[in-house]
Amino acid sequence: MVLQAQSRSRGIGGRVILHVDMDQFYAAVEERERPEFKEKPVVVGADPKDGRGRGVVSTCNYNARKYGVKSGMPITRAWKLCPDAIFLRPNYKLYIETSNRIMIILRQYPDKFEQWGLDEAFLDITSKVRNFEEAEKLAITIKREIHNKEKLTCSIGVGPNKLVAKIASDFKKPDGITVVRQNEAKEFLAPLSVRKLLWVGKKTERRLNEMGIKTVGDLANFDTQILKEKFGMMGSYYILAAQGIDNSEVVEKTAVKSVSRERTFEEDTSDIDMILETLNRLCREIHEELIEMKMLFKTVTIKIRYENFETHTHGKTLSFFTDDLQNLQKTSKELLEPYLVRQKNVRLIGVRTSNFASSSKQKTLL
Repeated sequence: MVLQAQSRSRGIGGRVILHVDMDQFYAAVEERERPEFKEKPVVVGADPKDGRGRGVVSTCNYNARKYGVKSGMPITRAWKLCPDAIFLRPNYKLYIETSNRIMIILRQYPDKFEQWGLDEAFLDITSKVRNFEEAEKLAITIKREIHNKEKLTCSIGVGPNKLVAKIASDFKKPDGITVVRQNEAKEFLAPLSVRKLLWVGKKTERRLNEMGIKTVGDLANFDTQILKEKFGMMGSYYILAAQGIDNSEVVEKTAVKSVSRERTFEEDTSDIDMILETLNRLCREIHEELIEMKMLFKTVTIKIRYENFETHTHGKTLSFFTDDLQNLQKTSKELLEPYLVRQKNVRLIGVRTSNFASSSKQKTLL
């Protein structure tokens, strides 16, 4: 759906922001690599082990969603809903390589660019177009280039700010374009659930619902003072957001803050050999991503969760930057081992690297 309105005779009179959101990204990449998966339900996340698996759904294609499968769902629930689906573990190396090529395509179009994760980005194209009609044509050009080069589809929201553009990109999925001008923003948002707004999670949605606020329109018409009393500074944000107002800038994120992996065991376990082998595997996955990103790390943090959901994290900062796999595995093992002597079964372990430097810059200095 493209919302229509009279174009302005003297330019746009404000910002024009695109939000590009790749459709079912992980699953779509898997389908591209293996055409035999086409038209079949595909779930990326974990192995369901005949309904006894652990972990959650990372993403799934639209064929799987027809059965009620969705991201974040326990893998056992996904298996019950669609036992004939193709279940795949994530191939992060492949997804990162594909994402990098897509982001190179996107960066050539805007004045300002902001990447969100592997599959989303904001583009400020205010100086590149004279009106929203030209913005829509540019969105079509971007979609065509991504499809021609990567054989993947995306959905694009065109709006006067980041908030409206992001919500618009989800309005006609997959492979859609939705254009919302500034004078249409409030009307566009009004019938939507308050959960659609950025930074409104389940708990906030529940609190708003208890106050009789279910749609963005309800929020826009609610008593401003009460919202400020109930939610403090965020109350002011909700008031503006419900009006379709968002002044946040499109800002380049200059550095990845951390790279992490974690694994939930199929069954709670005290098998130290299996736990340490899983730890090594997580380190190898992180190492592959760091090499791909040309990054060195200095800080390593482990995470462990016991069967009763008691959770601990413990980190160590090295005296040097490195991208050596053995250093990562050795440090992770040293951090984790003290937690394995307790008489408790382990449910989950994780590893995180942070405090980065560019390996290409380091090699140039050397």
